[in-house]
Parts: sequence; structure tokens; C-alpha cells
Amino acid sequence: MAAVSRSMSLVDWGQVVLLSILWGGSFFFIGVAIDDFHYLAIVFSRVALAAAALLVAVRIAGLAMPFRLDWWRPLMVMSILNNVIPWTMITWGQTEIASGLAAIFNATTPLFTVVIANFFTSDEKLTPGKVFGVVLGLCGVAVMIGPDLLEGLGTALLAQLAVIAACVSYACSGVFARRLHDRPPLTLAAGQMVCSTIFMLPALLVFAPPWSQPVPGWPSVVAITCLGLFSTAFAYLLVFRIIRSAGATNFSLVTFLLPITAIILGAAFLHERLAPEAFIGMALIGLGLSAIDGRPAAALARMAGKTG
Repeated sequence: MAAVSRSMSLVDWGQVVLLSILWGGSFFFIGVAIDDFHYLAIVFSRVALAAAALLVAVRIAGLAMPFRLDWWRPLMVMSILNNVIPWTMITWGQTEIASGLAAIFNATTPLFTVVIANFFTSDEKLTPGKVFGVVLGLCGVAVMIGPDLLEGLGTALLAQLAVIAACVSYACSGVFARRLHDRPPLTLAAGQMVCSTIFMLPALLVFAPPWSQPVPGWPSVVAITCLGLFSTAFAYLLVFRIIRSAGATNFSLVTFLLPITAIILGAAFLHERLAPEAFIGMALIGLGLSAIDGRPAAALARMAGKTG
């Protein structure tokens, strides 16, 4: 059954904008912390802080986290696909590319989602409009990577490909998450963060043991704290509120707004400047997402019908 778009109130719009700021801010916080912290330490701190905060929220809400392997097993998969792989790839990618550029690449997640959903679901098949949107979006990615693709596998190209790999992992997690619809979202989020913390701990101790790292400056510590508590834990809580009040379709609007926040923050505080092809690529990705979403075209058709 096709998703029905609900009308959004001012409160809904405010929550969508706030979420885009929180998620766009995650790229900014990583950009600040990466100067003092190993990328694995950033990811571990992010999931550990979020796990602690969400477990407190679960307790306040009076919910329970069952101690059964069959309950935790799918959360282990979700934590790998939705947190461990993408956040590690994105954070490492930001050691070489600007936070705004990483956010633009991140916006391609829906492009990969519709392709993967076509093969692994029975009710989300590709349509001509979706195919057109995917092609437009991939053209945008190609424009942003540009000549780097022809100049060999340099570090910057590998960083861009790492962020794209993160988007593919996000897309896989979105399809996999369909089987978890019968569980309370808050316990799912907390469980994912707990699993992610457990998975990241060995990698941290082996490749970036805290005792071997230099003492970080306070801006990096504040950035990691904000990343874990606000851009992760609080953002998860906000996601559930938006989906419940505005619907999953309207929730997808965050994808359009997130890069704008990241670009503004990166330019204002990290002195980042994006090349013109980044904005051309973002425009193509935006057009592609609009074609996949379908609502802009439907709105134009209604307007044409009224004036015709």
C-alpha cells in the first residue's frame, strides 16, 4: 500500500528542522573532534554516551529490555548496519573531506534504499519515477567526485567512497528494520546503541587505546558530548515523535535539509569551502530525491490542473 502523506503542523515542521540541525550538526561535531580524537574513539564515545542516555530514557518510560538472545540478535544486525559501519565510515571519511561534502553524500541514502528495497521487499518496487530519481542522484554523486575518479585511488576519493558505502549500509538497515516494527522504538534505539558500544569497544582498545592518545582540548570534548547526547540520543527520540505525529513520508524531508545545516556550520566555524561541483551535485541529488518522493511532481500537477 502506498504511503499517505499527512499534512504537517507548525510543530511538525519545527521538529523536522530541529532534527535536520541535530543530524547536520553531527558532521560539524565530528569535524571539530577529529583534530584531537582518533575516529574510532569518536564513534565509540558517540554510541556509549547515546546508549547511557537512552537506557535512562527507557527506565523513565517504564519499559523493559528483555534478556533473551532472540530479542537481541536482530538488534546486533541493526547496530552493525545502522551505526557501526556507517558511523565508522563517515567519521573516517571526514578525516579527508569537508563535513558539508560528507553530509551531501549522506543525502544519497534514499537512492540506495529504493534500489535495495526493490530486490528484498514485495511492496516497494522500482517505478519509472524512482528509476529516474536514482539516475539523477547518481549523476549528482558522479559530478561531486568528478576528476578524482579518473586520477587513481587517492585518499580523498577513498574517503568519498567510504561515505557512500555508509549510505549503502544505512539503506540495508532501513530495509532490515521492517521486521522490527512490532517492538517499542525506544527500546530498539537503546538496544542498538548498547550493541554498537559492545562492538566498538574491541576495535577501540586494539587500534586506538585511550591511554596512547594525547590529551584532547575542551572543544573536542564538548563536541563529542554534543554528538552523543544531542545528535544521537536526543535525535533518536525526536525521530520517533516526528514519525508518530507527521508520518514516515514527511519524516524523509529531513534528508533535504540536513546538508544545508552541515554546510552552514562547516563554513561558519570550520572555515570549509565547497567547490562549485559540490553544489551542482547536491542540486542533482535533490532533484533525484524529489522524483523518488513524488510529492513535488504531484503538487505541480495539481497546480497545473487548477490553472488549466
